[in-house]
Amino acid sequence: MASRSTQILEAAARVIARRGVRGLRVEELAAEAGVSTALIYYHFKDRTGVLRQTLEFINDRAERYTTDRDPDGPPPAPRQELEESLLLELQDSAEVRENSTAWGELRASAVFDEALRADLARATLVWVREVAALLGQVRPAASAASLTAAAERLTAALEGLSMRWLSGGIEVGHARQLLRGAIDAELAALRED
Repeated sequence: MASRSTQILEAAARVIARRGVRGLRVEELAAEAGVSTALIYYHFKDRTGVLRQTLEFINDRAERYTTDRDPDGPPPAPRQELEESLLLELQDSAEVRENSTAWGELRASAVFDEALRADLARATLVWVREVAALLGQVRPAASAASLTAAAERLTAALEGLSMRWLSGGIEVGHARQLLRGAIDAELAALRED
């Protein structure tokens, strides 16, 4: 992706996190990104294009900060990799806060926007499949259906915990502790599968 496009998408994630999807105005986005509105329309065609590409951008950014490993370090054990990939969504950093807030805003807006709903459903499906694959590495004898159901529960729990943390309902440490408990419960249930 061109650096101007990335600059615009970073700005879009900030604006969505701060003002919500309904608060995203192309003029405000242009000011936030330091570009002209014509450049936004050139790169993204319309506001829907901005939203779709921003969803993809925040998914890519989340994948980067949840899977980035030291290339010289030993590979993590399957259980450790599973926990890290989920728990890194609950780290108190500006990037994670912004990403998680923007994801929540996009999810909430998808209730009213059918095009966004389909894009979000696809992104969620990819995430569930990734978590199911990680669960399968820990519990290789579990059925695909059980792994998928466990992944759906864990990703839904993570989204809920993230929103509670971001809105001040719980501390990040407590959210991480609750998520660890959910991971333990799902892995225990998969053992019995």
